[in-house]
Amino acid sequence: MSRLEHASARYRSLRCSAIAAELPELLAQAEDNALSYLAFAELLAEREHHAREHKRLTANHRRARLPADKRLEAFDYRHQSTITKRQVNALLDFGFIDNRENLVFIGPPGVGKTHLAIGLANRALAAGYKVLFRSALELVEELELAEMKGELKKHIAQLTRFDLLIIDELGYLPMSRQARYNLFQLVHSFYEYRSLILTTNKDFTDWGEFFHNDNVAVPIIDRVIHHSHIYVLGGESYRLKQKTTG
Repeated sequence: MSRLEHASARYRSLRCSAIAAELPELLAQAEDNALSYLAFAELLAEREHHAREHKRLTANHRRARLPADKRLEAFDYRHQSTITKRQVNALLDFGFIDNRENLVFIGPPGVGKTHLAIGLANRALAAGYKVLFRSALELVEELELAEMKGELKKHIAQLTRFDLLIIDELGYLPMSRQARYNLFQLVHSFYEYRSLILTTNKDFTDWGEFFHNDNVAVPIIDRVIHHSHIYVLGGESYRLKQKTTG
């Protein structure tokens, strides 16, 4: 084994895989630029740090399970009469995540609620936050299955490992009594501990009807809106406009 191979193996044993893989290139770069020992040490550390950060962000993005690649840059504010680009940009310091606050996007189908949620998720992931996307139907099914197995608290604890949970399309489908109580347990666990983004077609005044006037409706609403930014989206449906003009 050559000295180069031996050195690469040592770095690999220390789990510095980026340095191990790129050591010949890094040595050549140091020689070409006549780097000092300290500058070379900094180069090694920087390359390893960059590789690990890229790996972490890639893993976080995969775990987020975003259903589509929606970007804020592609959001068309011309169809919106109630939310502005300035308001959305104000969220990009992610103070709402750091302060354990929620975002609620309310509006009819097709006005861009999910687009905004996914766009913010992409930006949050790039900033290093851990995000998870679930449709309300998927989440309800997951919680019901966990409850049937006697693992509801364990599953909710796993969800609270994410900095931000997106619940999409809450209110479109009816929920059983048990599902409503499972959702309350989730919202209660996130309250003042983690952040939620909810998209819904139901104004809060209609949530009592959606929850069948169950006693759980009020505590869910209280915990969602206590620390929240609420945006009521209006305007013409994107999908309807595309269909009529396509």
